[in-house]
Amino acid sequence: MARPTIADIADRAGVSKGAVSFALNGRPGVSEATRARILAIAEQMSWRPHSAARALGASRVDSVGLVIARPARTLGVEPFFAHLVSGLQSGLSAHSISLQLLIVEDTAAEIEVYRRWASEHRVDGVIMVDLTVKDPRIEALKTLELPAVVIGGRGGKGALPSVWADDRDAMLSIVEYLAALGHRRIAHVAGTPDFQHTQRRIRALKDAAPRLGLLDGPSLTTDFSDAEGAAITRKLLSQPDRPTAIVYDSDVMAVAGLGVAMEMGVKVPSELSIVAFDDSILTQLMHPALTALSRDTFDFGRQAADVLLEVIADPANVVNRRTADPVLTVRESTAPPLQDKA
Repeated sequence: MARPTIADIADRAGVSKGAVSFALNGRPGVSEATRARILAIAEQMSWRPHSAARALGASRVDSVGLVIARPARTLGVEPFFAHLVSGLQSGLSAHSISLQLLIVEDTAAEIEVYRRWASEHRVDGVIMVDLTVKDPRIEALKTLELPAVVIGGRGGKGALPSVWADDRDAMLSIVEYLAALGHRRIAHVAGTPDFQHTQRRIRALKDAAPRLGLLDGPSLTTDFSDAEGAAITRKLLSQPDRPTAIVYDSDVMAVAGLGVAMEMGVKVPSELSIVAFDDSILTQLMHPALTALSRDTFDFGRQAADVLLEVIADPANVVNRRTADPVLTVRESTAPPLQDKA
């Protein structure tokens, strides 16, 4: 038979894995009656602690991990992650905890890193970003019993703790603003299609189109790079019925799109309005300055660090913290479409 796990004991006892962990390690958090029942079941199942799990329970290494499965070339120019990491480190440094950062090529490589970190007791917990549809990392982390917090999306019912903002409402605020200006041809240069936040933004635009009377609302996916953002913009602006407004899922792609518009002689904002997600210094330094959805990404990271520390202290604690909704900051890159101006 397979070696029994904490999850097996939890199923038999009808309690959470966190409660089993507390009972087996002699920690407070469960009643004495529950502890006795769990210990009896563990004995019946001939459970013995795994050496790595024993080491993890015995001591802390005062380090947490962040693995990002995106091409390194796209991260090198992405202000969002720089601000996020700064916020994470700020929240962790206050408790003398370090942050280990690795960049890998795909999700399979990311899961392997988690397995190695867990087996070697390299980190006390991890931060997970870019939640995907049917994300295999969630089950992997639950199996490893490695404390984790998801940034940017809810980890699913009963799954992982999370810190998130409402991408759907954020996208709706942009589209409704553009529609109020008179735009009916609004395009969306979206991010990676497997990401849950990309899907939420795509659905928001699609759902709002009939209500707002949009003639077209295409969402074209990319890898978040400036190169793909520019290529998609060039394609959109080459159409006979080109959009009068484009929403970009990152400020890097929005800046690239502005460059393409200038190259093609399309005037911003009189002939094309541009809006970016993730307001950064990039959007403010452009000419014209870009309208953008603003949020405090540094604080977003700091809150994620706080939640992870809570989860490390109490693995049974599943926190789903919604952060403040992003706010649309209007600048010079948006205006009523040319045909609607008096």
